[in-house]
Amino acid sequence: MYDKLVFELSDSNKNTVSIPENNYGIKMESCISSKNRREKDADIPTVSEIDILRHFVLLSYKNHHLQKGFYPLGSCTMKYNPVVNEDISSNEKVMNIHPYQDIEDVQGILKIMHELQHMLLEITGFDAMSLQPVAGAHGEFAGMMIMSDYFKSLNEKRTKMLIPDSAHGTNPASCTLAGFKAVQIKSNENGEIDLEDLDKNMDTETAGIMITNPNTLGIFETQIERIREIVHSKGGLIYMDGANLNAIMGIVKPGEIGYDILHINLHKTFSTPHGGGGPGAGGVCVVKKLSKFLPPFIVTETNKKYDLNYPEKSIGALHSFYGNVNIMVRAWAYIKVMGNDGIKEATKMAIVNANYIKTKLRGVFDLPYDMPTLHEVVFSGRKHKKDYGVSTLDIAKRLLDYGFHAPTIYFPLIVSEAIMIEPTESESKETLDMFIEVMKKIDEEAKTNPELLKNAPVNTPVTRLDDIKAMKELNVNWYGEKHA
Repeated sequence: MYDKLVFELSDSNKNTVSIPENNYGIKMESCISSKNRREKDADIPTVSEIDILRHFVLLSYKNHHLQKGFYPLGSCTMKYNPVVNEDISSNEKVMNIHPYQDIEDVQGILKIMHELQHMLLEITGFDAMSLQPVAGAHGEFAGMMIMSDYFKSLNEKRTKMLIPDSAHGTNPASCTLAGFKAVQIKSNENGEIDLEDLDKNMDTETAGIMITNPNTLGIFETQIERIREIVHSKGGLIYMDGANLNAIMGIVKPGEIGYDILHINLHKTFSTPHGGGGPGAGGVCVVKKLSKFLPPFIVTETNKKYDLNYPEKSIGALHSFYGNVNIMVRAWAYIKVMGNDGIKEATKMAIVNANYIKTKLRGVFDLPYDMPTLHEVVFSGRKHKKDYGVSTLDIAKRLLDYGFHAPTIYFPLIVSEAIMIEPTESESKETLDMFIEVMKKIDEEAKTNPELLKNAPVNTPVTRLDDIKAMKELNVNWYGEKHA
């Protein structure tokens, strides 16, 4: 019975809640106008409490989540979210405040936001920031709008934005939304930005460049000083996509090595839950000359009183009220607990874990860019596809049968049959060893029984789907079909 939908468990003779009789002589119908009343009862499932609990516990177990198993999703930083963060963020003093309250009544949450701003600026080396953006791509868009308004204030028409082919996938979309034309910059043989191609494309019509550092190969852009010279010499700005900040936090301060703008994924780097579309937080940091363009609000402090500042030439609000405050509280708690030494140690462990996997699987899977990497490593399944007819998708599907979430696959685009693995600092050596052994076992299965991989997964609640049929004949509406 527990493999059924909640609607299939419904029984009109059961109910989770017993509502007492109305003894006040007031009919509910008289409290609701006729135009707002239903003509018939809503078809809501009625299920006993024990059955509904078992239903949702089973659903959570069928899903894959960090509390259940390893989640090596490359460039997504699926690290453990400490329970203490959840405890603090769900405290009634956080949950019961409202953005419409007077400033004097929310001094506590403003103090948390002010301290978070200060800590993030210390970690990144920038001069000012806004916490309002609510996602990584939202922070990217904020950065692009800041660039746009900055050049408008100088009466300069800049129409292009340089995007390395190893950058994050959302970068071209963000710059396009802000009115720029994306111009791709090639990578060199080492997986870094090709300086010759950059120099050729950087001109006075170009606003700047968006760099993911380390890039999506996990490789740190060691030529940043020369990149800075090329871009800044033409009056351009350098934007850093902070999606991979987990690889350098506490060790490298982007604001001190040439970057002008940075967004931070609080929901990745600073251990707040993410996935499923949110919630997130993508605070944007800038150098001093760009601070007046930040989105509101900036929390300021004078004589221990906290206030909200609207920057002089702000690009305008990007979200309602203060942004996703609950995510900010989690990030604040994480940094407070970790401290400077803990933040740096987390970075070191993330790098060690990724390189441990890289070393153990070198030779088992192709490694197109065998260069020093930081927090993630990108293998390729091209040899398996060529020799055994097994694709990267087949390898990823087979991993599900062994209880592991699949890595990021087919990205970055510059690696054919890409397998991008990011273990984060959260995982133990024992977990990494189990994952490595499974990857080696799948390699052997590809050689000896490739059909097993092509039909995987076979042990999951939902097995291999027909992707084409699913796209052309998508049907997830059981309720509508039942009542058709």
